[in-house]
Amino acid sequence: MNRSTLRKTVLTLTALATALGPAMVAVPAQASSGATASGTTASRATASGATTKNCVTGAKLVPTCGVLWGAAAGGFTGKPRDLEHRNWEKTSGRTATIFHTYHKGDEKFPTDAEIAMARDKANPRVLLLNWRVEYGSTWAAVAAGKQDKRIDAFAERVKTKFPEKFFLVLNHEPEDDVRTDAKSGMTAKDFAASYRHVIQRLRGKGVNNAVSVVAYMGNEKWMARDWWKDLYPGDDVVDWIGLDSYVSAEKNYYHAGVFKDLLDRKAKGGTGFYDWATKTHPGKPVMVAEWGAYHRIGKVADKSAQFNSVLPELAKRPAVKAIVYFNTKKDAFGDRDISIDSSPSSLASFRKLAANPIFNVAVR
Repeated sequence: MNRSTLRKTVLTLTALATALGPAMVAVPAQASSGATASGTTASRATASGATTKNCVTGAKLVPTCGVLWGAAAGGFTGKPRDLEHRNWEKTSGRTATIFHTYHKGDEKFPTDAEIAMARDKANPRVLLLNWRVEYGSTWAAVAAGKQDKRIDAFAERVKTKFPEKFFLVLNHEPEDDVRTDAKSGMTAKDFAASYRHVIQRLRGKGVNNAVSVVAYMGNEKWMARDWWKDLYPGDDVVDWIGLDSYVSAEKNYYHAGVFKDLLDRKAKGGTGFYDWATKTHPGKPVMVAEWGAYHRIGKVADKSAQFNSVLPELAKRPAVKAIVYFNTKKDAFGDRDISIDSSPSSLASFRKLAANPIFNVAVR
């Protein structure tokens, strides 16, 4: 999320404990061929409710049509991630096909619980594993091979326990961790070198089922820095371009806006994030790897305008192939509510969004 002072070490998944909602929306299981970010093999659903048929994930988990729907549920609670994900699905009314979890350092993952979620026959899911490889070290150290033992241990676990395709994010929102001192080992170029090293080493070790995602904050503050362009690791090691971005449902509050605003933030005189991603790296699918609408705790604001704005924007943004909601009652600082059910009207609007057939994508 756009928490410019937040350290990613505090990220643990969260949850919204809620009452049972109606049955999950089923997704079609028919097969189809692959697709790219710029085109699909079936018509894209629109705000008017047009349906998509036979939408499935391809070689790099890019859907042949439609948009993958996911969640990172219950942030900052420490509760079991799989339980909180299921609770959120019940509340939203749809299976969240992407299951987003966070890890750091030498943690052993994917965990057994995560693997079970991916292999749920009734509701199969794709893992989105977020890993701070450099935890306790630096990006420069990772790039220099000083964390290869850590990388190799992860590679071995994946090869022996989890052959399914999965998304892998390395140090999401790197902008927040960049230091300009060359001796820090945490410059933007160090990040890019670290990312390249990890992906190339994993591939060299036979991990061919990891779909790499580089996930930015997309905040205008960082996009204005001269080092921002140096963060990108290279098209050869990046499969998807990700964005973690949020809007306020409170008018006249920080980043007040709707869905298009979180996609289009830019430095003064610069290019919006979506345009940068699609024009600078054409063909790369875009994932909104974290998104949400918030209000300050105690200042409840209806989020319907934000949720109702999603489908019209997706209809205009064909490169967006996945959106993943970050749901929490309290953010890292305890002052923002990003949950989908902070008011009855907000939840009703979100459930209407979740029910749209554009998100009927089967995992293959």
